[in-house]
Amino acid sequence: MKTSTRPNSKPRFIQHKQEAYWYYRFLSILYDRIINSCWTADMREDALEPLDLCRRDLTVVDVGGGTGFTTMGIIEHVDAKNIIILDQSPHQLAKAKEKEPLKECKIMEGDAEDLPFPTDYADRYVSAGSIEYWPDPQRGVAEAYRVVKEGGKACIIGPVYPKLWLSRFFADMWMLFPKEEEYIEWFTKAGFVDVKLKRVGPKWYRGARRFGLIIGCSVTGVKPVNGLSPLQLGPKVEDVKNSVNSISFLIRFIMGSTASAYFVLVPLYMWIKDKIVQKDQPI
Repeated sequence: MKTSTRPNSKPRFIQHKQEAYWYYRFLSILYDRIINSCWTADMREDALEPLDLCRRDLTVVDVGGGTGFTTMGIIEHVDAKNIIILDQSPHQLAKAKEKEPLKECKIMEGDAEDLPFPTDYADRYVSAGSIEYWPDPQRGVAEAYRVVKEGGKACIIGPVYPKLWLSRFFADMWMLFPKEEEYIEWFTKAGFVDVKLKRVGPKWYRGARRFGLIIGCSVTGVKPVNGLSPLQLGPKVEDVKNSVNSISFLIRFIMGSTASAYFVLVPLYMWIKDKIVQKDQPI
C-alpha cells in the first residue's frame, strides 16, 4: 500500500508530548466548558457505536481519556469498575477524578505510544481526541493492537485533514490532522482486520467537511489473533523525559496555541451559517 503520510517537515507545533502537556495544563481549566460544548454527547454516542460495547463486564481502556468525557459515554454500556482512563496530563485526569460517575474507574498517567498494560489485556480500546498529539501515530495504533485481546476491538476518534486551504494552513501549524486513508493505513499495517471508518460530526455541520475538526471520524478494527502487532518499529520519535530547548519550546507552544484559535472559530462560523442558509442549500 502506498503511504499517504505527509512530510514530517510540517510544523505541527503541538504534535509533541511536551507541548501537548503544557497546552492541556492551561486548557484543562476550561476544557469541559469549551471543547466538549462542541464534542457533544450525541456525537460521542455516534462515534462509539462501531466499538460494540455490548456487555457490562467488558474490560475497556480509554487512552488519552483526559477529563473523562468519552468515558462518560462508555459507562452507559460498561461498568465503571472495568474501565481504565489513561492520559499523560495529570491536570486533565484531575478533572476526571472529580466526576462522581467515574469514581470506580481506574485513573492513571501513561503514554499512548508505550502503554502500561500487558499484551492481550483489554476487550476494547478507545482513544478520542488524542491521536492529534502523537509524534508517531503508527506506534500508537500498534500499541492499541498489542493490548487488545483476540477478537477485541480498537477505536480511534479524531479529526480529518481539511480541504479548505486556510484550514489546512492552520491545521499544519497546530497538530496532526490525519487523512482518512492514513487512519485506515495505520490500522491495517498494525495488523487489524475488518477496519471501518465512520464520519462523525454535529447535525448543524450539514455535511460540510472542508473546514476541518468538529471531530471528523471514528475508525475501528478487530484484532484477529493474540500477540504483538506484526509491524516492526524502531525507537520512539520523542521521549517526554528528554529536556527541550526552552526558547524553542516557548515559540512552538505560542504559535501552536494561536493556530488552535482558528478551530474555535470554525464551529461558531458553521453554526451561524446553518441558521442563515436555507436547509436545502449547501453550506
